[in-house]
This record gives sequence, C-alpha cells and structure tokens, in this order.
Amino acid sequence: MIALLRYQAALLVRSHRWLPPVVLYAAYLAIGIQAGGPILDAYGVAAAGLLPVAVWLTRICVTNEPPAARSCTAAAAGPGRVHLASLLTATFTSLLLALLGTTFVALISDARYAGSSAPRVEVPLLPAAGAGLLTALACVLLGAAIGALCNWPVLRSSGSAIPAGLLAALLLLVLGASPANAALSGLVTGSRHGTVSIPWLPLAGTVPIAVAAVAAACALSSRRT
Repeated sequence: MIALLRYQAALLVRSHRWLPPVVLYAAYLAIGIQAGGPILDAYGVAAAGLLPVAVWLTRICVTNEPPAARSCTAAAAGPGRVHLASLLTATFTSLLLALLGTTFVALISDARYAGSSAPRVEVPLLPAAGAGLLTALACVLLGAAIGALCNWPVLRSSGSAIPAGLLAALLLLVLGASPANAALSGLVTGSRHGTVSIPWLPLAGTVPIAVAAVAAACALSSRRT
C-alpha cells in the first residue's frame, strides 16, 4: 500500500492538477480571514472551505491515472487497493491543507471571542487550535466521503458527478443534521461566548460515514474494473 500511495502522490504532483484547488483555498483564506479577527470564527471559515476542496482533490486523484495505466496497476495490485490509494492520497493532501490553514489562522487571528462585552475574554490558544483542527478534519473526511460516492466507480459520468459533488458539499455545510455543520456551529457559538467546544461528537459521526463511503467505492471499483 505504501508503494501505491507513493505512486498516486507522484501522479498528483506531476499532473499539476492540484494547483487550482490549492490556490483557490489559499485565496479563500486570504479573503475570508481578517488579521486580528476572532480566532474561533476564523477556524470555522478555514474548516468550511476544506469540504469542497477535499471533494475536488478526491475527484482529481480518482480520475488522474490514464485508463491503460489504471488497468495495469489494477491487475498488479488489485482494483480495490488502487482505488483506496487514490482516495487516501486525496485525503492526506486535504489534511496537509488543514494543517497549513490551522497554522495560518493561529498566526494572524486574535485569541479572543467575538462577544461585545468588555473586557473581552481571552480564548485559550491551544484548545482553540485543537477545536479548529478537529473541525477541519471532520470537513476533510466528509469531503472524502462525498468524493468517493460522487465519482467513478459510483457515478461514471462527469456531467452528473461534478454537480452531485458540489450539491452534496453545500448541503453538508448548511444542513443542521450534518456533522460538519454541527462542528462549525460549535466554533461560532464558542466565539460568541468565549468558550472552546471540542467537536468530539461530530467527528465521531464523521468517521464511520467516511469509512463506509470509501469501503463501498473500493468494493464497487473491484466489480467495475
């Protein structure tokens, strides 16, 4: 599996297809996060942008290999393992962006809450960073799940895969029942009251969703290759 991950990572780097989502996320952070703004709000903004970026990176990774090369690697290592490697490559790349975004927010944001009372209460930096990183992790895992279900082998046509992925990402950000929405709401609420809420429950709900989606996509790839 390590060799497959290195192979998929090399394909991603050499294709340069990672540049648009990475540049877009960097621009999103630069525009959406103001220097000196409340740190918990900033972590919410950074995490929310990762969900569609993770969907995009997943699509890039699962469609990056030419069909002939995909057939050769599938014959050598098994189609399920090859597909899993492509999904993990996208997830690890998204996690790297999450770490960079978390660091960026910690460097430029104000470790205080967004309430209007005076004096303003300081927010503990390390717990806030932990909450922001775990919220970003929840968004990354949900993005990977969407990408796994809204691309080949589940959806074969890009005409349906791309709109389905975008719509699913939007719904998971705005629907109250979504783990991503719950984690983001916890950051916003904490910013208003000066408290840090670690999103353990939303993250616990996200992990089985992502595992099930990836397992289903890998199993289906073995049947459709």
